[in-house]
Amino acid sequence: MSPTPTVLTGPLAPHGRESRLARWVLRLCGWRVEAPGVPAPQGVILVYPHTSNWDFVVGLLAKWAMGLQLRFWAKDSLFAVPVLGRWVRYLGGVAVDRSSPHGMVGDTVRQMQAAAARGDSFWLAVAPEGTRSLTTGWRTGAYQVAVQAGVPVGLCYFDFRERVVSLTRFVQLTGDLEADFAAFAAYLGPRVGKRPTLASPIQPRRPAP
Repeated sequence: MSPTPTVLTGPLAPHGRESRLARWVLRLCGWRVEAPGVPAPQGVILVYPHTSNWDFVVGLLAKWAMGLQLRFWAKDSLFAVPVLGRWVRYLGGVAVDRSSPHGMVGDTVRQMQAAAARGDSFWLAVAPEGTRSLTTGWRTGAYQVAVQAGVPVGLCYFDFRERVVSLTRFVQLTGDLEADFAAFAAYLGPRVGKRPTLASPIQPRRPAP
């Protein structure tokens, strides 16, 4: 019998300072945010589905509404542009150096561990589909970060049918790829994106033939 990820049910630490303006804008557009807190100072958030540019707008407003300091991967070249780099860093961008000998996953694990040693928060948010187009599945980089760093995973969804951004399910992974992805699919599979036909199946992406 395959192991299953442990759903974390303990007390959640509150987010930081919430933006009333962001909540007001979301309510004005008919959206609500369900996000009571996070279970640990460090972790990975997997966001699904990602089918439209509107996901970024809704997600950014939800981030501010929650008051959660999220990080996301961004090309290191973006940080070399003075104004753009400052803005990306302000939003939570984490520079990705694809030439690093440790790789993107290894570098991020090191950054997360360094944050833990300093007592700082480090929650990495990733849309594992990696694109708004239909693909064969998810990229597994963020999953590997969570496994290697031993941190919890938050399962976040943007449901355009219900008009809700939800971050209420946190799990501790088993490291068994198939078992963990089965749990992701059971929880996130029913959620409806802006363009439902572009939502990729919740399974590790198969390499191109």
